[in-house]
Amino acid sequence: MAWLRNCWYVAMWAQDLKAGALEPRTIIGENIVLYRCADGSIAALQNRCPHRFAPLHMGKLGADGCTLRCGYHGLEFGPDGKCVENPHGEGRIPPALAVKSYAAVEKHSLVWVWMGDRAPDEAAIPDYSLLDAADQSTTSARDCLQMDVDYRLIVDNLLDLSHVSFLHDGILGNKETIRADIQADERGDTLTVSRYMPDVPPPELFDMLFRRDGRRVDLWASMRWNAPACLLNDAGVKAVGDERRNGTGIFGVHILTPQTERSTLYHFAAVRQNPIAFPPDEAQGIARRLTELRRYAFAEQDEPMIRAQQAVIDGAAEPLEPVLLPIDVGPVRYKRILERLIQQEALS
Repeated sequence: MAWLRNCWYVAMWAQDLKAGALEPRTIIGENIVLYRCADGSIAALQNRCPHRFAPLHMGKLGADGCTLRCGYHGLEFGPDGKCVENPHGEGRIPPALAVKSYAAVEKHSLVWVWMGDRAPDEAAIPDYSLLDAADQSTTSARDCLQMDVDYRLIVDNLLDLSHVSFLHDGILGNKETIRADIQADERGDTLTVSRYMPDVPPPELFDMLFRRDGRRVDLWASMRWNAPACLLNDAGVKAVGDERRNGTGIFGVHILTPQTERSTLYHFAAVRQNPIAFPPDEAQGIARRLTELRRYAFAEQDEPMIRAQQAVIDGAAEPLEPVLLPIDVGPVRYKRILERLIQQEALS
C-alpha cells in the first residue's frame, strides 16, 4: 500500500500518554515509542534499539526524565534519537548508534506524529479546536477502537452515511432517513459530504438531545474529510421547517490511524453543539448515554460489518470493483484527492 507520509497522524489521545509511561504505536507500518519528557514535551522514537533490536518501550526513562534507556543493555537515547550513554567498555558511541526520531506535538487533546521526511508543518494539523474548550458535561468519552481492516473501508463508511438507516436503525437513523439530499463540496484538499433529511422521525440519539417526544424533525449530517483519514461530523436535529440555529446536535470526531494494511486505530469523541440545558442529573445521564450509543454503534455494528467486508475482499479470487451508486459520491471523491496527494508526494 502507498501511504501518504508528509502529514500528521494521531498516535493517541493526549490524556492517555501518562508521565513516565512508554507507549508503543504502529503508524503506517512503522513501530514507534512515545513518552513525555520532564518538561511536558512529547518524544517519538523508532521502537527498536540499534544494538540488538530490542523494543525500546520495554525500557524506562532515564534519571533526567527525558532520555529513554533500553531495557536490554542500558543504552540511552535522547528525544532526538542520538545515543547519549553507552554503559559498556569505554563508553564509546559509534555514529550508527542512533534511532530515528519523529516530530510529535500535542494539539486539540491529541498526540500527533509527523511521518514524512519534509519539515513538519503544525499548521497542517486539521482543525479540531472544538475539543480545546469542550465542557466535560457536554462531551462523550475520548475513546479508541482497533479495527483489523484497511483504514479506507472505514473512511468509505463515514463518507457514505446512508448506511445508518440500516446498520444503525433506531440509534442514528431509520427507514425514513434514507431519503436525503446529498451534496459534496470539495475545497482544496478538504471534502465535505452533507446529507439533509427533512421531516423524519428522530433517531434515538438525536431525540435524546432534543425534545424527547418522538415528534418528526429535520435532520442533517455534514462529514468533513482531511487527508489521509481525519473526519469531523456536524450532525444535528431541529424542528420541521425551523432554522438550524434553533436546533441541537453533536460534532463527531472520527480520526483513523492506519497501523498496517489491515489494522487501524479508530479515535472518536463527540461534543454537543448548541446543547439544550437539562437538570444536572439528566445532563450526566445524557453524557453517559452518548458515550454508550457511539461505542455500541462503532464497536458492535460498524466493526463486525466492515471486518466481514474486508474478509470478502481478501478472499476474492480476483480484484473486486464496487458497483457505484449515487450515495458513493463521498468515497469516490476522497479517493481521487488522496491518490493525487500520494502521487504528488512520490514525484517531489
